[in-house]
Amino acid sequence: MKISIIGGTGKMGRWLARFLKNEGKEVILIGRNEARLAEAGAELGLATATDIAAAGSADAIIISVPIDSFEEVVASLSPHTSDGQIIMDITSVKAAPVAAMHRHIKKGTALGTHPVFGPGARGVANQNFVLTPTIPAEEALAERVKGFLTARGADVKLMTPAQHDEMMAVVLGLSHFIAIVAADSLLKLDKLTQLEAVSGTTYKVLLTLVESVLSEDPGLYASLQMNLPGLGDIEEVFLGSCHDWADMVKSGARQKFISRMEELKRRLEQGNPDFGKAYQNMYRIAEGR
Repeated sequence: MKISIIGGTGKMGRWLARFLKNEGKEVILIGRNEARLAEAGAELGLATATDIAAAGSADAIIISVPIDSFEEVVASLSPHTSDGQIIMDITSVKAAPVAAMHRHIKKGTALGTHPVFGPGARGVANQNFVLTPTIPAEEALAERVKGFLTARGADVKLMTPAQHDEMMAVVLGLSHFIAIVAADSLLKLDKLTQLEAVSGTTYKVLLTLVESVLSEDPGLYASLQMNLPGLGDIEEVFLGSCHDWADMVKSGARQKFISRMEELKRRLEQGNPDFGKAYQNMYRIAEGR
C-alpha cells in the first residue's frame, strides 16, 4: 500500500511516516519547503515531492498540516484525488476540517481522524485515537482503520466531529490553557531557580506539564485555542473557580476549603475506580518511570 503524507516534514508527519514505514507501507513525503523535505526524506529514507499532485498516485493520503492552512491545502489536493482513494486528516480539531474535506474532495473517501498524542509516543499501543465518520462510506472506512489500530494495541473511539471538538475543548484546550497560565504565573514570581532547588513531587509534575506545553510550537497551540468551539466559555469557568478558591484562601475560610475539597474528592471517586492510585502515579511521572 502506498501512502502520501502531506505535511510530512512536521514532527507528527515524521512520526506517522516512520510508523507506517515500519509497518511495511510505501510512504512518500509531500511538502513545500524543499530544505526541510530533503532533510526529512534523508532522515527517514523515504521518497519526497514538492508537488501536491504526487499524492494522486497513492492509495491513501494523510493530511498533516496546520489548521490555519488546512482548507487551502485540501482545495489544492482536490483535483488530484480519485475514486477508491482514502483521504484522512490528523488535525486536533475536527468539525471545520471535516467540513472542508466534504466541500472540496469529490472523489475518494475522506475520514476525520485524531491521534490524541504527540510525536514523543513510542508507538500506538495504549494511545488514544478518535475517528469521526459522518456517512456510511466513512463509517465502513473507520471500522477498517479501527481494526488496524486496535490490533496494534491502540484505543479507538468513533464519534461525530462536533462531539470530538466538544471533548477536545477540555482534553486539550483547557489543559494547555492551565499549563500556559501556570507558566506565566511562575515566571512572574521570578523564583524558578530557587523553587526547583527545593521542589517536591507535585511541583515537579506541574513543571513537567508546563515545560511540555511551552516547548512546542506556539502557533499550533494558538490555533487550538482559537478554533476549538466553546473553549473561551470553558476557560471562564476555570477562571471563576480560581477566583472562588483564592477568595477562600485570602479570607481564611479553612472549613469551607476542607468541605469543598472533600466534595470534589467524593465526586471524582464516583467516576474513577482507580482514583486512589493517582498519588503513586504522580511519583512515577516525576521519577520518569
